[in-house]
Formats: sequence, structure tokens, C-alpha cells
Amino acid sequence: MAAKAETTVIEASGREVPISSPGKVFFNATGETKLDLVRYYLAVEGPLMSAMQGRPVLMQRFPSGATGPNFFQKRVPKNAPDWLQTTEVQTVNGTPSDALVAADLAHIAWAVNLGCLGFHVWPFHADDDAHADELRLDLDPQPGTGFPEAVRAAHELKTMLDELGIASHPKTTGNRGLHVYARLHPRWDAYQVRAAAVAAARELERRRPDLVTAAWWKEERGTRIFLDYNQNAPHKTVFGAWSVRAKANGQVSTPLAWDELDDVDPRELRLGTVPARVAERGDPWAGIDAAPQSIEPLLALSERDMANGLQDAPWPPVYPKQPNEPPRVAPSRARQE
Repeated sequence: MAAKAETTVIEASGREVPISSPGKVFFNATGETKLDLVRYYLAVEGPLMSAMQGRPVLMQRFPSGATGPNFFQKRVPKNAPDWLQTTEVQTVNGTPSDALVAADLAHIAWAVNLGCLGFHVWPFHADDDAHADELRLDLDPQPGTGFPEAVRAAHELKTMLDELGIASHPKTTGNRGLHVYARLHPRWDAYQVRAAAVAAARELERRRPDLVTAAWWKEERGTRIFLDYNQNAPHKTVFGAWSVRAKANGQVSTPLAWDELDDVDPRELRLGTVPARVAERGDPWAGIDAAPQSIEPLLALSERDMANGLQDAPWPPVYPKQPNEPPRVAPSRARQE
């Protein structure tokens, strides 16, 4: 690395990428800097690229570090370098924008220089936006629950998916919950993948109503883990594998093997500790691309539910009203009306 004045130039993917203010502290609890964050991504380049290479990413910028103000930037700035790859994506209301493509580590380093800590990733590749090739099941702890309950729910989810012949892979969210992914054949659009996620959430709730809920309205969830199926809605991004959260200690959304899930503390999976873990254990998601899965078993459950009279599950309010969707009103308010 060559340094001059307030800029350090790092080499990534065969390119020289300038990092301004490399000594700026980004993570107050540990004192780790912008350059430490770049070095973290360099250290996990292989697993990171396996998880997100070629996918559009939504940039969330933290100019003053993890605990400072932030904003989402959907469009790549016009003064971006010529080599930067972008692709057109759409928001839920149909507004197009040119998003950054995670083409290689130089693109990641360039975004970190702008203050991006981690990356929110689309579930498709830039060269095939018609097909979502990831099923993303978000196990979200509700008040009164935490990571241990999310782990229990994840094991129940794995058992169910195994029975359906769908291989799955867990990762921490970088907070209190867990994400369970299945890499898919690029055959289904986002509406079909969301339908599969709804079916998974409802079936898991039937099996473990004491532990898991598919209820969209918070007043109905209770002290259970919410399986957020709407993370699969069209144009929705999810916080990416190996990405660093805006936490003072630099927590990482860390992929795991199923047999180590019970033994981890997500607070200890940080940008300062994860590279050594990868060096020792390798990539727990290695080979995920070699065995894409089918959601046909979940779509069959969805068709069964619809045949039995169930409506579609509620969509987020930013989406247009969907066919077969129930009224968008909280149950308590509906009763009052």
C-alpha cells in the first residue's frame, strides 16, 4: 500500500483504489477505522464474492462512522470512475435507478471509501433481473425473545426444509436475528419466491405455534419469532452475507454451518474476529452455488393453502394492493370498525 497526505491507495482486484481519511474511526467501541474496514473486506474476499458477486447492491452511507447519521444512496454518483459497473434496478413504486454492482472487491472498496459499512443486496444477478435465485427467510426476534429463540426457530425451519428436500444455509443478521438462505435455480420471479416464503412461514407456524409466527401485524405476534416472508417481495434488498453492520463494535452478518449455530454469540462475530474465523474454518457456504434448489415443494404448499381458502399474506404498505390480499388494516382496528 502506498500512502500520501490524507489518502491511502489500496490494491483490489487489480485496481488501485484511493481511500481518503483512512484513519477516520468508524467503530467507536473498538477504535477501528475506515482502512480497517477495507482490510476486513480484503481478508474475506473469497467468501464475500461467492455470496454477492455480480449482484446489485444498495449503498447505505455513514460519513461519520457507524454511530453517526446515515442515508441510503440508490444511484451511483455521476463522478464515479469509468470502470465502475452499474445496473438499472427499480424501487417498489417503479422508479428506476443505476445501482452499484458488486462486480469485484475494487467495487466494494470504492463504496467503503464513500462511507458504506455493509451492503443491502438484491436477490438476483445484474445480468438476469427477471429471476430471483435466493430464498431469504428472516427470523426476527420480537419483544421478549432474542437470539437463543431465533436459533431454536432456525433449527425447526431447517428440519422442515430438509423434509421438503430444500438445502438451506444460516447466517447471523449482524443484530439479534438469523437469516436462512436457499440458493435457487434461476427459474422463478420474485412474486413466486415470495409465495414460497409465505408458505414456509405459515407451515412453520403450524408446526411450532409456540415459537414461530407468520403474523404481519405486530399486535398478533406475541413473544415469538416472526418469520418475515416479505423480505422476498419484489425489489426488496436484504443485508448481505459478510457485511458489517452499523454497530459500534462492527458486528458482521456472518454465514455459519448448521452444526456451529448453537455455539456462537453474534456479538463476538465482528470485523476484528471474523477473518481469523474464516482462515481457520473456511467458508461455511462453500459450494452453495454448485447445488441450486427448487421451491416447487413450497409452491405446492402455497397452492394447497389457497385451495383451502387462505388469502395472500399482507404486503408492506409501500407496495401496490395485490390480488387476493386481505385488507390492509390492523386486526384490532378492523374489529373496532
